[in-house]
Amino acid sequence: MKYSLFTVSVPDLTPEEALERMKKFGYDGVDWRVTVLPTDPEILEEAPSYWRNNYCTIDMEEVDEKAEEIKAMCDKYGIEINALATYLDCSDSPEKIERCMSAARKMGCSRIRVNSLRYNKEKTYEELLNQAVEGFKAVEKLAQRYGVKADFEMHMGTITPSASAAYRLASQFDPRYIGVIYDTGNVVYEGYEEYKMALEILGPYLDLVHIKNAKWVKKEVEGREKYAGDWAPFTDGYADFENCFQALKEVGYNGYVTFEDFSSDYSSEEKMEKDLAYIRQLAEKNRI
Repeated sequence: MKYSLFTVSVPDLTPEEALERMKKFGYDGVDWRVTVLPTDPEILEEAPSYWRNNYCTIDMEEVDEKAEEIKAMCDKYGIEINALATYLDCSDSPEKIERCMSAARKMGCSRIRVNSLRYNKEKTYEELLNQAVEGFKAVEKLAQRYGVKADFEMHMGTITPSASAAYRLASQFDPRYIGVIYDTGNVVYEGYEEYKMALEILGPYLDLVHIKNAKWVKKEVEGREKYAGDWAPFTDGYADFENCFQALKEVGYNGYVTFEDFSSDYSSEEKMEKDLAYIRQLAEKNRI
C-alpha cells in the first residue's frame, strides 16, 4: 500500500513546499488539486482556505502546458503523481476533460478525477443517472484515447454517495477506463455501508481510496439547530480506519490511499506528519 496527499488539504503551502514536506515525512505520491485559479482580488487577499484561496492548486487553464514542469518538480522530490483531482464532472465540456487527461499522460499519471452529478430534486434519480451515463460515455472514449482512467468519487450530495449507487453507474463501463474513489469521510455524511461489503460491491471499479474523518455534531443549519456532519481529526471521528484497512486487505487492495484532512486542530505540516504516522502505525499493527 502506498500513501499520497491530496493538496486541497494543505491550502497554505505552495506546491513545492508541499512536495518538500511530503518527502520529509515519507509520502509516496501526490494528488494535485486542479481547478481554475481565482482572479477576484477579494478572494486573493483572503487567508488560505481549502476551497477558495488555496495556494496548493494547479491551474486547470495551464495544466497541460505546464505538465512537464510539474512532473520535473515532483521528480526532484521523488514523489509520484498519483492523480489529477479536478472538480470537473461528467457533464462538463470534453475539451476541459481532454486537457487534463493530456496533462496526466505527459506526467506519467494514471488517473484523473471526473465526478458524477449532484443530486437535484427537480429531476428524478433515473433522469440524472441516464444523464451521467451519457456523460461518462464521452469520458470513457477520452480515457481510451489517452490511456488515463477517469475516477468519480463517492460523495455526499451526488447520485453516487454509496458503494451501491457508485456501482450502479460504474458497472455500465469498462473498469480499465472508469473507476470509483472510496472515501472514508464522505460516507460518514451519507452513504455508509459495511466496509468489506462496500469494497466487494465495487469490485474491479475500486481504483483509489481517500481517507479522512468526520463526525456528527449539533449546529445551526439553515436557521435551525440540528445534527449535521462535520470534519474531524483522524483520531477523533466516526471513521473506523482499522476495520476499513482490514477490509482493504481482505479484498486484495494494494494501491494508493490518499490523505485528505479537513480538520482544524493542527497546522498543515502537523497534520501531514501526524496523520501519516497514525495510519502507518495502524497498518503495521494489522500487517496491512
